[in-house]
Amino acid sequence: MHLESILRRLQPQPGFVYDQIAWAGTPAHPALHAHLRPRKGSRGICSKCCRKRPGYDVLGTRHFTFVPLWAIPVLYVYTMRRVDCPRCGVTVEMVPWAAGKSHATHAFVWFVASWARVLSWTEVARRFRSSWDTVFRCVEHAVRWGLEHRNLDGIRSIGVDELAWKKGHKYLTLVYQIDHGARRLLHIARDRRASSFRAFFDMLGPERSKRIAFIASDMWKAFRQVVRERCSVVLHVLDRFHVMQLMSKAIDETRRQEVRTLRASGRDVLLTKTRWLLLKRPKNLTRNQRGRLRQLVQVNLRSVRAYLLKEQFQHFWTYRSVDYARRFLKRWTTMAMRSRLPPFKKFAGTLREHQRELLNWFLARGQFAAGATEGFNNKARVTTRKAYGFRTYEHAEIALYHALGDLPEPPWLTHRFG
Repeated sequence: MHLESILRRLQPQPGFVYDQIAWAGTPAHPALHAHLRPRKGSRGICSKCCRKRPGYDVLGTRHFTFVPLWAIPVLYVYTMRRVDCPRCGVTVEMVPWAAGKSHATHAFVWFVASWARVLSWTEVARRFRSSWDTVFRCVEHAVRWGLEHRNLDGIRSIGVDELAWKKGHKYLTLVYQIDHGARRLLHIARDRRASSFRAFFDMLGPERSKRIAFIASDMWKAFRQVVRERCSVVLHVLDRFHVMQLMSKAIDETRRQEVRTLRASGRDVLLTKTRWLLLKRPKNLTRNQRGRLRQLVQVNLRSVRAYLLKEQFQHFWTYRSVDYARRFLKRWTTMAMRSRLPPFKKFAGTLREHQRELLNWFLARGQFAAGATEGFNNKARVTTRKAYGFRTYEHAEIALYHALGDLPEPPWLTHRFG
């Protein structure tokens, strides 16, 4: 089967004919040129009003990058026409395989955008003999098209969180859909202010916003404020990951304070290299760590008390009844307030302040993908690292939508990758 036949079958160009395929380049760097010509009797289409118009004259030959074949560059070669449009004047014709003044075909744009999901943009540019800016423009085209054609109906559960994407406390507000069977990035906004989260509801519209039943977030005041304003009837759930993250910070702060106290008094520092020993769940400890932990709990240390409080609190998540969970939380926070451990007293006060949202976790159990928000955040961090640092906010926004947005692709696309 000739290459011309493959192109006619997979990439038909209405109104145009594949004339011939010819070798080009050098023996060391060969290339394939696919020459196209207008079909006999066809008229050019005005690039402004998209109507067929009579010809005016012919311009010079242009080359359009197509999908490479066995690492051999393939280029469309076509002599552009100008048309005489009574409405728009003399304009360059519109061709179906490329947009505007772009030198890349639609097929090449989507091909590069597909590879940019699994490789860094620099590596994609190197492999396909292009530039970083060309890869960005391809990804940007795919993202813009996907955002215009995505379906935002049927969203019942969302998760919101912030992500530090640059040094100097530069944050992004990320909103995800976390329904079972439908998980994706829905919205990105600068900073982590209330206005950043409001922009999501403005984009979604009042009708779709009313259908949201669950919102999972951390304890950031701005997010809670927007939930009260825009979705007062939804079930606002505190994310379990962030609750336990605050617990881990309280344990680690207690350990560091005690290490400093022991060193200042000249006593043996038994807590050296015990950070992860105290933060890990018992089932995740190695054999050596279990032995070290047994020795440690026999000593009357504040860090040991903090560890025991943490392990006791894990029982909170096993309750099925909200009433029993509320009673447990009341007893546990009372013990924490009497523990004489300042970090735990602060943590207990935070739990009391957010008790309603915390107990909503039991009412919403199993209704949405509870761990999806933090899972998406981990993928977002990998995406930012893979790009070796974004130059602007726009670059970060495009890359995150491309990696996490689960955006649709054109139905005619032939180069698909799983």
